[in-house]
Amino acid sequence: MTRYEDFLAAKANVGADSGFEPVFMPPALFDFQVSLVEWACRKGRAAIFADCGLGKTPMQLAWAENVARVTSRPVLVLTPLAVASQTVREGEKFGVECARSSDGSMPAARIVLTNYERLDKFDPCAFSGVVCDESSILKSFDGATRNAITSFMRKVPYRLLCTATAAPNDYLELGTSSEALGYLGHMDMLNRFFVNDSQNSGTRRQYGEAPKWRLKGHSSRPFWRWVASWARACRKPSDLGFDDGRFVLPPLTERQHLVEPDAAPPGMLFALPAGSLDEQRAERKRTVRERCEKVAALVNGTGQPALVWCHLNEEGDLLESLIQDAVQVSGSDSDEKKEERFLAFSSGKARVLVTKPKIGAWGLNWQHCSHVTYFTSHSFEQYYQAVRRCWRFGQTRPVVVDTVYTEGERRVVDNLARKAEAASLMFSSLVAEMSNAIAIEKTRPAAVTVEVLSWIR
Repeated sequence: MTRYEDFLAAKANVGADSGFEPVFMPPALFDFQVSLVEWACRKGRAAIFADCGLGKTPMQLAWAENVARVTSRPVLVLTPLAVASQTVREGEKFGVECARSSDGSMPAARIVLTNYERLDKFDPCAFSGVVCDESSILKSFDGATRNAITSFMRKVPYRLLCTATAAPNDYLELGTSSEALGYLGHMDMLNRFFVNDSQNSGTRRQYGEAPKWRLKGHSSRPFWRWVASWARACRKPSDLGFDDGRFVLPPLTERQHLVEPDAAPPGMLFALPAGSLDEQRAERKRTVRERCEKVAALVNGTGQPALVWCHLNEEGDLLESLIQDAVQVSGSDSDEKKEERFLAFSSGKARVLVTKPKIGAWGLNWQHCSHVTYFTSHSFEQYYQAVRRCWRFGQTRPVVVDTVYTEGERRVVDNLARKAEAASLMFSSLVAEMSNAIAIEKTRPAAVTVEVLSWIR
């Protein structure tokens, strides 16, 4: 390269490798999982965006074990509530010893598991590595909690993020991951690659969303090359050049059920789609009984497991009373009670589980269940994760998802469909651009750096 190209390369915000060659690999890992673990170890600070059921738990445990062996220091794995015990069982299966801690104590195992909510009890200086399981949950925390997690990670040399939905329908959410790994900060990413699209801000405010940022016209390829420098994404093994083998999903049937309450909203002759968020909340509260009775009719009498998602406390309590053999996990339950009831559903002791997506939609595996019901909401990620607890690799039966809504919630349904389409297009673009970047990195690594930065000239 010329001196000018050397200067540009030195200014690149492309994630340089700061890791090591792996020294351990569980023999039960599939070939694409081995490839991802090897890449993440060499990278040192990396993200694996792999779809539900592709084995993120064994991959992150293998990465953590490598870090612990190379550094002779423990690794901390942060998980959503109730996922830690599931991870311990996975560790036993793959020959990786790990132990839970909820009070900041240090067990003898090299890998320590705790819930995100318990992070304040741990000292980052005690660890050589940290894993954020279901890392997309970071953006769900308030600013202070998210900043505390990011600050903790900055003090640990090796970092790994694992999730299926890093940016479910918005590129901007990739900035949260980049910042946690120590690459470009969220605002730095926006200023480098994006422009504020004020023309669409009115439409997004209608749905309670922030103004949209869009990629600059000349920044699309540099942006995806930059993401590919610190992340790998796949929906199936063939996205990484491997055979899909057993990783083929069974059919998914999504059914919509329009519930028509007997009475129209106050002051109206008939129901109309609610416009503002306040109107949508009022519609949801007004129709609690009708919607819950519809879900109960869909779930009762089948004799089969069912996963019932709700959003309001009133909905959860009523569903639990209307549905046979149902247990509810609510926000007011203690952590111990939550885990006990999640386990009861996982083991088949409880036929039906009623809970909210913000409580149980991340990280848990329920392939024994093939029937899901859902009250619609604006959050595509919540819907995606809620469905993917059951419709994931390892599921052997067709999965049915019943969405129940009223005429007043029609705009919410339409908005969710819009987000689903955007998410599909975005992930397809992400995988395609990453595959292209990976191929170029393997053949012409120096040329990639120059091409990534050529738009600056």
